[in-house]
Amino acid sequence: MDMIYSMDILLSFVLLSVLFSFSTSRLVVMIRIVVLQGVVVSVAPFFLEDSMTAGTLVFTLSILTIRGIVIPWSIYAVVQKMGIKRALEINVGYHASLFFCLLLIVGAQMLSLKFNMMDFRGSTLMVSTAITLIMGGLFLLMARRNAIVMVLAYMMMENGISLLGAPLSAGAHTIVEFGILLDVLAGVMIMGIMLQSIQQKYVNLDTAQLRKLKE
Repeated sequence: MDMIYSMDILLSFVLLSVLFSFSTSRLVVMIRIVVLQGVVVSVAPFFLEDSMTAGTLVFTLSILTIRGIVIPWSIYAVVQKMGIKRALEINVGYHASLFFCLLLIVGAQMLSLKFNMMDFRGSTLMVSTAITLIMGGLFLLMARRNAIVMVLAYMMMENGISLLGAPLSAGAHTIVEFGILLDVLAGVMIMGIMLQSIQQKYVNLDTAQLRKLKE
């Protein structure tokens, strides 16, 4: 019970981090937010399983390293190299985004109650937090036009999907998730190369500028 209570506390911080991600334009802050979310999602199996095999432990720590260190550091290196501090290209204002996020958190909790999933595996916030991450990432994909923010939003969605799948297959999902994260890591590397080319061509990383590309 103490482990589940500790997990709910961590998930509360994740929900607060989603609020911060909706209200900030600073890329470094958003990267740190994604790191926090990734770490909490990665350590979820430690709170869900009574005992872990050596193989599961190795995979879990590997996932934690990739999600919490390697991928965020790669994005941070791209941001530093390009000298970009803020993402000012938006489709939806920050105040409106923050209001939507509040509605999203409440709606996710109500959805958990409606499907009787609130106490899934003992945690009262796991399902609602996962829904918030998935829908929050989807909203950021539509509300922001900066390419780096869109990559971070995709990672937020991936964190939500992983958190939702963790209690469903606590012992077997790590291998599949490890493979997915390797694909995400490769995508981040390719993204870094593409973003440098975009910036050299259009100065900023506004994805709306991509409409000007000609075949």
